[in-house]
Amino acid sequence: MMNFLYFSELMKVKYIDYDETRCFSSTVIRYLNQEESIKPFVNQFPDLESFKKIIAERKFEGNRAELFEVLNQQYQNISHQPEILKSNISALQAEQTFTITTGHQLNIFTGPLYFIFKIVTAINLAKQLKKEFPEQNFVPVYWMATEDHDFEEINHTYVGGKKISWKLDALGATGRLNTKTITQALNEYKGVLGISQNAEKLASIVSKAYADFNTLANATRFLVNELFGEYGLVIIDADDAKLKNQFAGIIEKDIIQQNSFKNITSKSNELTAIDIHAQVNPREINFFYLTDDLRERIVFEGEKYQILNTEISFSEQELKEEIKLQPERFSPNVVMRPLYQEVILPNLAYVGGGGELAYWLQLKSNFDFYNIDFPLLILRNSAMLADEKVANKLQKLKLTFNDIFEGTESLKKAYVKLNSTHELSLQNEWEQLSEIFTQLKDRASKIDPTLKSSTEAVEIRLKKAIDSLEKKLMRAEKRNFSEAISDIDKVKQQLFPGGGLQERKENFALFYVKYGDNFIAELIKNFDPLAFQFTILY
Repeated sequence: MMNFLYFSELMKVKYIDYDETRCFSSTVIRYLNQEESIKPFVNQFPDLESFKKIIAERKFEGNRAELFEVLNQQYQNISHQPEILKSNISALQAEQTFTITTGHQLNIFTGPLYFIFKIVTAINLAKQLKKEFPEQNFVPVYWMATEDHDFEEINHTYVGGKKISWKLDALGATGRLNTKTITQALNEYKGVLGISQNAEKLASIVSKAYADFNTLANATRFLVNELFGEYGLVIIDADDAKLKNQFAGIIEKDIIQQNSFKNITSKSNELTAIDIHAQVNPREINFFYLTDDLRERIVFEGEKYQILNTEISFSEQELKEEIKLQPERFSPNVVMRPLYQEVILPNLAYVGGGGELAYWLQLKSNFDFYNIDFPLLILRNSAMLADEKVANKLQKLKLTFNDIFEGTESLKKAYVKLNSTHELSLQNEWEQLSEIFTQLKDRASKIDPTLKSSTEAVEIRLKKAIDSLEKKLMRAEKRNFSEAISDIDKVKQQLFPGGGLQERKENFALFYVKYGDNFIAELIKNFDPLAFQFTILY
């Protein structure tokens, strides 16, 4: 296997501005450009000076002792606890400690690469802030979305283009799902890894995660801790009665008064006015009712708070009593989860993808209403991983990494035009024909004005025929460069599987098999969380 020295010599890095990739939304680009019109929807734009300000202003009123207690309880079955992890958990008790948080669903085997990239961004930002502000402590946190119930989004992953799925009729919160039925998917995943030292190590990690831990939340905690524990990442499961109790006052107030619906709807309309459209739509009540096999919306109907698709309902007084006695049964939806996060964590920044940051822009007025500090929004690092074969193919094709963001057909045409010894464009010929048709239309209209339109129709038909011929010339010449054309297809398929960015589909497994623990080490080395550039590692 490749040792670290050899790996370091091979691994190079290139950074590209996000707008040059043409793979990110206009909202993301506008945010990164710190557009004036976006200012009302954020705390501040993220840079070190902004962090200095929010560190001074952050007024955390959550229960640090209880947070420490809950985390220790959640980690009690995790035997691998590096000193930096223990230190970070302990440090959360101190007033000068802050968190840098990212969150994600419990995708099996971690899901797509950007799951890994999110966490690395949070780790690196915490490290960067510690260097800049040594008097404070900064703890990277992964918030497991254990209460999410959209199983179809998390029940599969792609390894080398192969889809591996966990087949299960799932109900309720995904974090509470029993992993006993994941065996087939686990065996398929391990089967793709091959036979090597790194493959055996990863197979051992995932086997222990899903076989030794009986819920998806516990399995995910173990797996992510194996990958990132040595970097001090703290993993939290907020599906907890003690933590929910800290949020109970807001739960009650928001369900009864429907404040989040009013606040977020108003702010979403303001965003629409500057051409940023809502990513999420608030409901009148933005909480679910949660039990082991149930997560259903709460709606207000006929003076009762009804749990959809059940016989369960509460009067207002009964609802207040239920929240007081069992706050863990009230699960925030996508627009209230961020508020819950900031209530229980001494957080400074949230690390998310473009879609996440776009919906966070809808939320600030709700934070203001409840007098909860709004975090800085950090676009996670995005990256592309290319091996030496891809780099060599690009060099042979005389293409750069900037070029590969062009469409596949555009790349092929550009390559053929650059390397062909034939003139493939019929533009000059068509310009000559256009001049002839100008003369024909003039002559025809002098004889009979109605003949001008007939001449134009002939011109249109001929233009279509010329365009068709030009395409045939290109197709014929492509066949003469079949090897290069095939190489372009292979490069695009590896870096843009299914036509999208690699990070949004491919799992980390085969990169770990190739590079081992150095895979994450290289991401840590090369990701700059505040540079806001697309990273290419090759």
